[in-house]
Amino acid sequence: MKVRHYLPCIVLLWWIGSTATYGSDQIPAPPQHQPIALVGGTIHTVSGKTIPNGTILFIDGKITAIGTTVSLPDNTLRIDVRGKHVYPALIAANTVIGLTEINAVRATRDFAEVGAINPNVRAEVAINPDSEIIPVTRANGIALALSVPMGGLISGTSALIMLDGWTWEEMTLKAPIGLHVRWPRMQTIEGRYYMRRQTPEERKKAILTGLKQIRQAFADARAYWKAKQAEARKGVPYHAVDARWEAMIPVLEGKIPVFVHADDILQIQSAVEWAAREKIKLVIVGGYDSWRVADVLKDQEIPVIIAGVHRLPFRRWEPYDTPFTLAKKLYDAGVKFCIATGGGSFGAPHERNLPYHAATAAAYGLPKEEALKAVTLYAAQILGVADRVGSLEVGKDATLIVTNGDPLEITTQVLMEFIQGRRIDLNNRHRQLYTKYQHKYRQKGMLAPEE
Repeated sequence: MKVRHYLPCIVLLWWIGSTATYGSDQIPAPPQHQPIALVGGTIHTVSGKTIPNGTILFIDGKITAIGTTVSLPDNTLRIDVRGKHVYPALIAANTVIGLTEINAVRATRDFAEVGAINPNVRAEVAINPDSEIIPVTRANGIALALSVPMGGLISGTSALIMLDGWTWEEMTLKAPIGLHVRWPRMQTIEGRYYMRRQTPEERKKAILTGLKQIRQAFADARAYWKAKQAEARKGVPYHAVDARWEAMIPVLEGKIPVFVHADDILQIQSAVEWAAREKIKLVIVGGYDSWRVADVLKDQEIPVIIAGVHRLPFRRWEPYDTPFTLAKKLYDAGVKFCIATGGGSFGAPHERNLPYHAATAAAYGLPKEEALKAVTLYAAQILGVADRVGSLEVGKDATLIVTNGDPLEITTQVLMEFIQGRRIDLNNRHRQLYTKYQHKYRQKGMLAPEE
């Protein structure tokens, strides 16, 4: 009996130990030590004109010149990219990259805290720089990812990370980006996502309880904020520091937005009304039904992070292409948006497919130029980092990619990638396995020998 009880634990420990060998062995790139010029390629600035046969020069991680006639310093490293294309690196705006590795192994999941109210959770401090998911993702042109905490009602604050670096401090481009709230599902009838049956009365009680917890948390945070402000007055006693409410002060001051994860129209409407009462900046994440209230979102200047184009319709009676046309509908309505993936722990290994979500939106009506902006410039604007990334402009970070075609095309290869001027190693586990099994089939005579 004892062997039977301990055997699962032994197997699990062996599994975890064996997976530890799969940590990324790529060496992070050193800081840029000399000027670099990409010469002769087609430069897609995204925010402005496309420059054929252009040159882009970057020094100390910053773009210093773009054009067809650029003077280069004497010690410049010239890289010939004739016939190639230069784009800003792509931005994944809804991920748990760095917070999870193997979803089936609990020890590798670090994206959620226990409890419902955890505004003090900071995604950046939990980032695993050695994740195998990072090099796989960046090999397809994605150099920046918003790492988002999950769980509960108020999950914590997200961080925009660069997908290269020795430590989380080196990888963090900006943190916090925003406070993430998981809005309760508002339906009182059972849906396909509910794992256990609830009566309408039970469901209504759960909804009201969730909403009350969110509202109470913000009320407590405001009271704490006022108490801390009052400490400067004579005779006012010191108020003990509370990490939860301390983390919410930037939200109350309007410095960072609240990212509300909501898909259903009732969720979105409820969240918009709540944000108006609280006088806070709001971003909708998910937004499946956002096109149904596009007029409200436009009037109140509430952007939407579309959490996945490659998904099924929510309702049986909806057309099959409802998720594919969402971006086009928001674009037509004048709502600011960007395109991300569905996020979540199961989605982390598939973030490399981000450009193809944008491509599908383009295939279903979104102008091609807008689709590219939806995974570059628009994402940077919504995340509050457009002064540094998202387009190729003088003064911005030299975070860019060189490709042999349109990055939204599945046949396009990313040939080079730079993050703040540092040339990134594009090797990854997928490429290693591809090479390995090429050798296998050559040895067995099933592929022609290498020349």
